[in-house]
Amino acid sequence: MTSDNKNNSSCCLILAIFFVVSSIGCQTTETRYVAPGGSESIISLNQINTQDWVNAADQMVQSLIVSGVIERAERQPAVLGISRIINDTQQRVDTDALVKKIRVALNKTGKVVTTTTLGLGGRSEDPMAKSAAEMKRFMNDDPQALDLPDFSLSGKLLEQRATDGKDRQVTYTFQLSLTQLSTGYAIWEDEVNIQKVGRKSNLSW
Repeated sequence: MTSDNKNNSSCCLILAIFFVVSSIGCQTTETRYVAPGGSESIISLNQINTQDWVNAADQMVQSLIVSGVIERAERQPAVLGISRIINDTQQRVDTDALVKKIRVALNKTGKVVTTTTLGLGGRSEDPMAKSAAEMKRFMNDDPQALDLPDFSLSGKLLEQRATDGKDRQVTYTFQLSLTQLSTGYAIWEDEVNIQKVGRKSNLSW
């Protein structure tokens, strides 16, 4: 092979590498921040998205505040305990995510505080806080158990699916109940339905 041929081969190789690198660089996907629950958020029919949690939490909080039941508690701010949230959907759902959003929103109103020392089955969300409260009672020679909350929050997540030709529809339902522990009565209940529709060609079910 002559010197000119070798130089031409080298130039071709360099150009080929340049085009490959350039092609890879052009395939880089642009990434940007979007508002949680906004119109640019990704919507999936087969699962519960972030915006679903946000919308459900906002609606539940507004419904509970407007009802006025929180102000009926003898002590203010009222103390709220978290009971069982049942997931009866086909999805693996972190129910704590929905409850946490509701708790944060309620706590910000100044009308509710959430206990982290008393939970379902005697378990506490914050073991250190529970131990500190028990130690304080022991040091003060107070035999009384931890204070009971004024209310407990329980709920359920449901899912219903329907088909019509190529159309597929799924409805996620979030149900919540607020129980007054002194009476055992559910003094507030509400549910939020989130409905989605998609085409068969885009779905696997």
